[in-house]
Amino acid sequence: HLCDRRQRQMCIRDSSNASEVISNVKKKMAELKERTFPPGMDYTISYDVSRFLDASIHEVLKTLMEAFVLVAFVVFLFLQDVRSTIIPTIAVPVSLIGTFFFMQLFGFSINLLTLFALVLAIGIVVDDAIVVVEAVHAKMEQGNYSPKEATIESLGEISGAIISITMVMSAVFIPVAFMDGPQGVFYRQFSITMAIAIVISGVNALTLTPALCALLLKNHHGTEKKRTWLTMFFDAFNERYERLSDKYKNLVNYIANRRVITFGMLVFFIVATIGTNSLLPTGFIPTEDQGTLYANVTTPSGATLERTESVMDAIQTQAKSLKAVESTSTLSGFSLMTDGSGASFGMGMINLKPWDKRKETVDDIIDSLTERTKNIKDASIQFFPPPAVPGYGNSSGFEFRIQDRTGSGDLQKLEKVTKDFIDELNKTPEIENTFTSFDASFPQYLIKVDNDKAAQLSVSVDNAMNNLQALIGSYYATNFIRFGQMYKVMIQALPKYRAQPENIMKLYVKNKAGEMVPYSAFITITRVYGPEQLTRYNMYTSAMINGEPALGYSSGSAIETIKQLAKEKLPRGYTYEWSGMTRDEILSGDQAIYVFAICLIFVYLILSAQYESFIIPLAVILSLPTGIFGAYFLLWTMGLQNNIYAQVAMIMLIGLLGKNAILIIEYALLRQNEANRSPLQAAVDGAASRFRPILMTSFAFIAGLIPLIMASGAGAIGNKTIGTAAAGGMLFGTLFGVIIIPGLYVIFATMAMSFNSNKKYKQH
Repeated sequence: HLCDRRQRQMCIRDSSNASEVISNVKKKMAELKERTFPPGMDYTISYDVSRFLDASIHEVLKTLMEAFVLVAFVVFLFLQDVRSTIIPTIAVPVSLIGTFFFMQLFGFSINLLTLFALVLAIGIVVDDAIVVVEAVHAKMEQGNYSPKEATIESLGEISGAIISITMVMSAVFIPVAFMDGPQGVFYRQFSITMAIAIVISGVNALTLTPALCALLLKNHHGTEKKRTWLTMFFDAFNERYERLSDKYKNLVNYIANRRVITFGMLVFFIVATIGTNSLLPTGFIPTEDQGTLYANVTTPSGATLERTESVMDAIQTQAKSLKAVESTSTLSGFSLMTDGSGASFGMGMINLKPWDKRKETVDDIIDSLTERTKNIKDASIQFFPPPAVPGYGNSSGFEFRIQDRTGSGDLQKLEKVTKDFIDELNKTPEIENTFTSFDASFPQYLIKVDNDKAAQLSVSVDNAMNNLQALIGSYYATNFIRFGQMYKVMIQALPKYRAQPENIMKLYVKNKAGEMVPYSAFITITRVYGPEQLTRYNMYTSAMINGEPALGYSSGSAIETIKQLAKEKLPRGYTYEWSGMTRDEILSGDQAIYVFAICLIFVYLILSAQYESFIIPLAVILSLPTGIFGAYFLLWTMGLQNNIYAQVAMIMLIGLLGKNAILIIEYALLRQNEANRSPLQAAVDGAASRFRPILMTSFAFIAGLIPLIMASGAGAIGNKTIGTAAAGGMLFGTLFGVIIIPGLYVIFATMAMSFNSNKKYKQH
């Protein structure tokens, strides 16, 4: 359809991204300064979210390149041939470029979530290609095959495994895409991006990679190699690997048929996973160093704007003295926490220097500012970083409301209950810096209207209040244009007629007969105390409380402490309700568990269809606790939280760890069906033959995560969390999974054979 001018502007606005909009604003401001600003006038940007986004994206892009190099190095270390290394390496740009096409199709942007997915995809998309190349090498080593013949032969053996791996790893992310709420936003873009990359890599492994193997590879097995320091290193590496492979084969042969050991290991990892999870602090979205921090100031009740301004000036002076601070902006008369106006409120935005130009973190600067401003006694001052997700509250940490459900309307009692509860919270080791902006002690004047007298004087109370609003508070009337500018016309009494409360009694309002009637004839003024801003939450009078988890504690620990104290300390008729990001953390608490269970069901059903058995897939499912324990353990060791990034890594691990099990089980089934091997012999053969590709793919993936684990600067906490969880899960899942998977296969393959034989006997 055709758009008019305004609609076209809306279309352009909707198609823009955040970085582009902010960049255009900066260009326009620079243009305005040059063309229209008076001499000596300058401007500062108080809050610029693009700095954090651009820095975070820069860090992830750097991580992307580092991961690519590390993955290529690990592949070269195992394959020991430049041609063989090029083939799986080519799979990375092919898969990523293909993913970009589908991201554009789905309307996704290049943001932190999709870039995270692409970084992790680097270590995953090479897996299928590595499996193919390694299988071709193994086939050429076994017999005098040409690269083309070896490729055709090996594809017949591993194509089923590649299809299974691709289906399982992509299916893991399908349920995640249907999550709702803030978690859904995080998971959806990440999961669909990962699934697309994995499917494309699977297609590559069955089409492009075999073609490249036939064209590029050469059969050098059995030929003498020129002795160089590199070949000597590879010979030593291969010798140690062969020793390790032999020991591994003997270990599997010893353990796989001993059910007590297999089940004992399984029970150990399940119990260890539950225990480690109970020790691991929980969170929602981690608070990152965004290069900005806020200051919230509340001066005593009834303080003048000048008094608040002097406090803000003192804070600005102290902030400017810090080397890490780039600029500060303050505003008196406005509350950052409640978005309300008042003479006793003040707010400040403190911009920090770029991450590479300062050593201090936001927490360090907050501690320094708190120490420097503690001598300001006539104001309550709080410093805190912005919320992790803009729009979910005004600060980091937790947020909730104390509600008065007594129906009494006693605001002073609500203030006392709120402050007493804050005192109790600050006494706990899990919580610190708890405060509220609710204050019911502001001096106010209450106007009481005598409706009977007003009626006798033919005065409309509605007209009288509107007139008073115009005289005392101002009223918008119209606009006029002069000197090329548009100005508003505001109606208001002169200051001398509204300087004192008693002046209201001297004002007049016109009655229905057109006569001027003094307000003193039908109103009285009483001095009272109450809040400057009254807020309601779910229709109840409420007081908002903000705070931070103490050092070493997570938001989950703070939430549990608040719940427990509320049961013990809040008097009858008073309760609490969560708000902001804390509310979403509470609501989405169990959602990840359900999605995790659905992902397992998806994997189980796909493998059941692939293996035509409901028993064999259990060997894959029950191998997962080894990796989940590793993820939890490494997170706990590095002092990180089980938050939304860790949960993303957990879901991804289902597919990655399932891949290792599938490689072993697929080959074991092949050996059992075609060579009439026993389940034990098939399991040993499968484990031994797939040991090298499992180590190659796993360590290539872990190598791609090293830059994330070592991340610093913008977005470091998210990078470290997702990298640590994925690397820990993959490391433990590989080292212990290759031991437990053959034993699980023997158990369930034997059960399947027994079930099938009984079924045939009954049919006979």
